[in-house]
Amino acid sequence: MIESVLLRNVQKFNGHTSGTRETVNRKFSVVSYRETVQAESSQICLAKSANKLNRLYCSAQPMPDGLADDIEGGVINARDEFKSRAKILSEKYNYDVTEARKIWCFGPDGTGPNLLFDVTKGVQYLNDIKDPMMAGFSWATREGVLCEETLRGVRFNIHDVTVHSDSMHRGGAQIIPAARRVFYASQLTAEPRVLEPVYLVEIQCPEPVIGGIYGVINKRRGLVIEESQVIGTPMFIVKAYLPVNESFGFTADLRSNTGGQAFPQCVFDHWQVLPGDPLEIGSKSNQIVTDIRKRKGLKEGIPALDNYLDKL
Repeated sequence: MIESVLLRNVQKFNGHTSGTRETVNRKFSVVSYRETVQAESSQICLAKSANKLNRLYCSAQPMPDGLADDIEGGVINARDEFKSRAKILSEKYNYDVTEARKIWCFGPDGTGPNLLFDVTKGVQYLNDIKDPMMAGFSWATREGVLCEETLRGVRFNIHDVTVHSDSMHRGGAQIIPAARRVFYASQLTAEPRVLEPVYLVEIQCPEPVIGGIYGVINKRRGLVIEESQVIGTPMFIVKAYLPVNESFGFTADLRSNTGGQAFPQCVFDHWQVLPGDPLEIGSKSNQIVTDIRKRKGLKEGIPALDNYLDKL
């Protein structure tokens, strides 16, 4: 009798905690996003150092499809011999070989899926400011201008620099903040976008409930990519892409629409551009950026371009 009472209490406790856990997860789940650009900068951006004695001219553009994946997968990395790396970038991604040999660094942290190119010609004292420029690049790619999320798939180009001849006036304290500002201005002028993570969902189910699965996935901005029968069984496997932000409560929703006959498995698959312009107030993308900024305690609203772009 004592054992049965204990068993009932354990079952009651487990049921209570599982429900509470799902509620807590829904309330406090935080999805990690990325920032990117989808066009070349509409202008070459200028930023001056605090002492007004140094000027940096840069632009941003998206990297070709697949290059960010190759960098994250280790196919292309900062430790590669620069000539062989330039050859791969030229043959596979149509980069100019000369430019591809002048990649300063990957970012953030020297390994990330963003690139800093030196496309200058005959500039004085350029190597003297290389390290602080790289530090500013790492800072800007680690905390993007939209909502301080990490950048992905962005190529920054250094077009020109004008630096003071006296090394005292072109130190890191002057160059690093200016570099960050010019990279932010470049991002804002290159049609910035937000990237959201996407799950690959594999659902095992009998044929009669497939319609219910389609309904749940479509309601959550998902996309079914494959439907196949397991040979020798009445079971089907449905594969679909599902945005991570739409996945909370997905399992419960799926079971309620299929009578508990569908069994999903989710694994991260890729990043995709979130629909809408984050700079357009009222868009879904803008709402997500606003929510992230609020959660991080940042100022309300995406900073204006004037905050980072200087005039001649």
